[in-house]
Amino acid sequence: LYLQISFLLTIHVAIVCAGYNASRDVVTLVKSVLFHRRNPLHFHFITDSIAQQILSSLFHTWMVPAVKVDFYDADELKSEVSWIPNKHYSGIYGLMKLVLTKTLPSDLQRVIVLDTDITFATDIAELWAVFHKFKGQQVLGLVENQSDWYLGNLWKNHRPWPALSRGFNTGVILLLLDRLRKLRWEQMWRLTAERELMSMLSTSLADQDIFNAVIKQNPFLVHQLPCFWNVQLSDHTRSEKCYKDVSDLKVIHWNSPKKLRVKNKHVEFFRNLYLTFLEYDGNLLRRELFGCPSEADHNSENLQKTLSELDEDDPCYEFRRERFTVHRTHLYFLHYEYEPSSDNTDVTLVAQLSMDRLQMLEAICKHWEGPISLALYLSDAEAQQFLRYAQGSEVLMSRGNVGYHIVYKEGQFYPVNLLRNVAMRQVNTPYMFLSDIDFLPMYGLYEYLRKSVVQLDMANAKKALVVPAFETLRYRLSYPKSKAELLSQLDMGTLFTFRYHVWTKGHAPTNFAKWRTATTPYKVQWEADFEPYVMVRRDSPEYDRRFVGFGWNKVAHIMELDAQEYEFVVLPNAYMIHMPHAPSFDITKFRSNKQYRVCLKTLKEEFQQNMSRRYGFAALKYMTAENNS
Repeated sequence: LYLQISFLLTIHVAIVCAGYNASRDVVTLVKSVLFHRRNPLHFHFITDSIAQQILSSLFHTWMVPAVKVDFYDADELKSEVSWIPNKHYSGIYGLMKLVLTKTLPSDLQRVIVLDTDITFATDIAELWAVFHKFKGQQVLGLVENQSDWYLGNLWKNHRPWPALSRGFNTGVILLLLDRLRKLRWEQMWRLTAERELMSMLSTSLADQDIFNAVIKQNPFLVHQLPCFWNVQLSDHTRSEKCYKDVSDLKVIHWNSPKKLRVKNKHVEFFRNLYLTFLEYDGNLLRRELFGCPSEADHNSENLQKTLSELDEDDPCYEFRRERFTVHRTHLYFLHYEYEPSSDNTDVTLVAQLSMDRLQMLEAICKHWEGPISLALYLSDAEAQQFLRYAQGSEVLMSRGNVGYHIVYKEGQFYPVNLLRNVAMRQVNTPYMFLSDIDFLPMYGLYEYLRKSVVQLDMANAKKALVVPAFETLRYRLSYPKSKAELLSQLDMGTLFTFRYHVWTKGHAPTNFAKWRTATTPYKVQWEADFEPYVMVRRDSPEYDRRFVGFGWNKVAHIMELDAQEYEFVVLPNAYMIHMPHAPSFDITKFRSNKQYRVCLKTLKEEFQQNMSRRYGFAALKYMTAENNS
């Protein structure tokens, strides 16, 4: 039967997903579905605004062929179910499967509905094929509940909602939408819920209680699915009676609040299957479906056209290609909660990092109490390591105002400017401090920058406020609590001005000699290779993506600010200190690979030509400055 399903047939899947953390579960579920599937898929997500932002960005950058995604606003549906008191941890969103007949497009006839804590071990087309087995008035495909919950014997005075025998679990549902609408499903479930709530007062298992109460009255509605379509790993589960051999399993449902820590004699097998998809490289799922010409995707077509125009024999081809690589991006990987202050002076620290710099996060959080936007360049497996690291850190878990945005690894270069742009785009304050992960800002810099916004009238002027940068070669530094203390460490040789030994030009225009005695902000002029760390308005230009790895990535950005007539103003009482670390892979490549340096020089020249085209006569100085340097 399964083989008779045409590979051209689109399979529709509906999932309710709300909040930051649920989006991570959805990704693992979707990976397990994509891994096995041979058909086009259409996902229907019922989401709040947070999950919609995360998932729409994720699917847009994932670029999986033959996958369509639609979103439905859960907030508009709340009034449909908010009258039902629900004790289940899923809250109001746990009731939204009841209104799918009303929510999903009226011409959609059938859909598979899944909880987010599901893992597929087979092709979802097999489950879709079961619709052909529905007979008579059957409109719901469900697996029997595998715990004794609805038998009411779990503890003294346990009183569950009415159900047919053991009841049914709603983690996996086949819905025949067209027939349900004809049966006036809306009225059916509402009347049942109103009646039962008079004695039950609230639901314990959200939508599942109401589905079961309706089925108890109308048993003919159900087509019972074989239990391997929803092996439930809840407490008190009888799932082991469901299968003789774990190879029979099709869908695993982690429906215990304990999730992976649940007790079951085969839990190791289940856990390993789940972890396989959790850490599976999602980029591998971008492959075209065999024998299934997918509908043309305009983004994908444009990308292919752009790439085909590049010359593959160009020795800098890999560099040029990188600029157009679409990196799968998962915004707000962890819970985020922050509203900018109403006085319009708020500042977000922006930085990017890879796995080898994780240890800097706690220190930065101790130095900067304001909001932070971070782009992390990780593989799928590293993203899980990061998650464990963050969840095990009291410092990180106590902060709701840090946005962690995962950009998944692809290609051979570190896309430093793409990462910066991802972090910048998620800034929700009027100002941003563009930093790097290896720097510790001085204590109190957040408040000092906010005061500077007012003093320097940042709202009405194009200014880039320069925070002077220093460095230490010592791994253990007694961090200076004041400018006076910093100056004495400078005189003692514990601190240096940043890159003093290797690249003086990068920060020379800051004029450290003047800064030593300055008590008021002072203007400085742009010079070739200037790359200070600055605070700017949120609407300032993004970084140029052609610069990857090491070299010229910040220089180009500062040049663009200058071309747009930003004033550079050095703050007299601000400072940041670069902490020592092993050299990055990219700087090593830059130093050891001549071709790398040649390509960087070519990209610089092209960037400058672009600048002169964009900014005309004013940009000539960049060409001459470069020739003189």
